[in-house]
Amino acid sequence: MKILIYSIFFSPELIGIGKFTGEMATWLAGQGHSIKVITTPPYYPNWRVFPSYKRFWYQKEKVSINLSVLRCPIWVPRRPTGLKRILYLLSFAVSSFFPVIWQGLKSYDSVIVIEPPLFCAPAALIMARLTKAKAILHVQDFEVDAAFHLGLLHSNRLKKIITEFESRIMQRFNIVSTISPNMLRRLIQRNVNRKKCVLFPNWVDTQAIYPLEHKSQFRTTWKLPHDKIVLLYSGNIGAKQGLEYMIEAARLLLPYQRIIFVICGTGAMFPQLRKVSEGVGNIVWHNLQPMDKLNELLNLADIHLLIQRADAADLVMPSKLTGMLASGKPIIATSMPGTQVAEVVQNNGIVVPPESTNALVEAIKNLVDNPEKRVEYGRNARHYALLHLKKDAILTTFKNQVLLKEPLK
Repeated sequence: MKILIYSIFFSPELIGIGKFTGEMATWLAGQGHSIKVITTPPYYPNWRVFPSYKRFWYQKEKVSINLSVLRCPIWVPRRPTGLKRILYLLSFAVSSFFPVIWQGLKSYDSVIVIEPPLFCAPAALIMARLTKAKAILHVQDFEVDAAFHLGLLHSNRLKKIITEFESRIMQRFNIVSTISPNMLRRLIQRNVNRKKCVLFPNWVDTQAIYPLEHKSQFRTTWKLPHDKIVLLYSGNIGAKQGLEYMIEAARLLLPYQRIIFVICGTGAMFPQLRKVSEGVGNIVWHNLQPMDKLNELLNLADIHLLIQRADAADLVMPSKLTGMLASGKPIIATSMPGTQVAEVVQNNGIVVPPESTNALVEAIKNLVDNPEKRVEYGRNARHYALLHLKKDAILTTFKNQVLLKEPLK
């Protein structure tokens, strides 16, 4: 098969964001399929284009014999406010429009566009029509809903216009996939034909991420006392996480000298939250780590923290959850009952209401004081990953049920 993948993120060497596209493209290419990726230069998590990449021009890469990449210019705001986020997404949609349309003159079997951003969907549809390729939209998160729920955008009129546009665009694809059952139901609420809707969850390489029999090397590298219980948050530091509640919980737990919070990441809210955490002596900050260090990083945790605001419930399904589960460590998640995160975590840790510092503090104390419970939850988490999240199984199912299947017109 010849497949075009159209995505704003393509960074297989980074944790989390961009990893989905990178791993899917690499896996498909390894299966012998010809893969073309149209994307941006990497800029996450620092919101700066990496020095070795061109900011305002196009750049080609040949990753392997079956995988080639075209990186298109993008305007990256230093401080991504609501309006700036729209402009930055639009800048990629504009710079990539003609390269995508140009692919319509060639022969493709499928085009997969990964949302966000929604703005790229029209070009993908045009290209698919030109080349008679199957048009597949994969929704990693509902960016429009999240932007309004989180207060990044405010106008009700604008929300109505964009939501209507999003629904109409989605309905024109042959297949629309997303990462959780609750998000699948949201697609159907957008009047997408349920026969076109496919579950395509995030995965984890359970051979690369697994419980270590020894202490993580990061305890020594970062000079963390070996008798401390580590509460690890690793990932994006943005508006939808609500990490200020975690920092306040750390402040309240200062007298609880057995624990230390390790925060690995950066993002739009990093400067503000770093300032808020000044004087909270049980928090240490570090950068995101490369993929070859991911297993060591995840095994640093005695307890994983999955923090998100109530507004983001079922609008996003955190990709980092898969690695937490595979590492075989217990999880404390902030999520409302009935959400997908709550359903996944309930037997693998503790779920508390979002934006409740006191509930978070009590959950932390509960697990810190119950080592047997931590072992039980960790064992359950690893079992869940092996049962539901294996990378080869998920990608093979997607290939067989979506890429090789005749599309619904």
